[in-house]
Amino acid sequence: MRLAVLLLSTFPLAAQQPTPGIGQGWLGEFNHAASQILALAEATPEAKYSWRPAPGVRSTSEVFMHIVETNFWLLGQAGAPQPLPMPAPKEGAEKGVTKKEDVIMWLKASFDAVRKSYVAADRQKKVKFFGKETPAENVFLRLLVHSHEHMGQSIAYARMNGVKPPWSQ
Repeated sequence: MRLAVLLLSTFPLAAQQPTPGIGQGWLGEFNHAASQILALAEATPEAKYSWRPAPGVRSTSEVFMHIVETNFWLLGQAGAPQPLPMPAPKEGAEKGVTKKEDVIMWLKASFDAVRKSYVAADRQKKVKFFGKETPAENVFLRLLVHSHEHMGQSIAYARMNGVKPPWSQ
């Protein structure tokens, strides 16, 4: 499984265009959120991956894997093919994938899948989303908003655990 994820993440992005950044459209904003989420995942000590702010609230690793699962789910909703099968431990990937190395591998794979799917997608194609017909572009917008929501949550988790976001040092 790891080999499949690593192979998928080595495919070049469409025509190796310069990577867009903040203020450069949807992909630039996604890249911003993805890079900060990944930086936090890498900066957070593995011992803090099981930390949760209160009982019944997602742990650090669960937040990161929730991002992964939702990225793949939303890509499917937008009509993009599922690039990889998610791991299916008894608890589901969100609760079952807890090792830092594995979480980071899945984050990278999901971010790469989003980038490739966004570039290749027919974003004006009509899809069913929560029972309503909408352009696939709107599903991608939901994915972007979701990424930024959990980027903010991850920043809060990191700071509560004494981890300074790497870009603010």
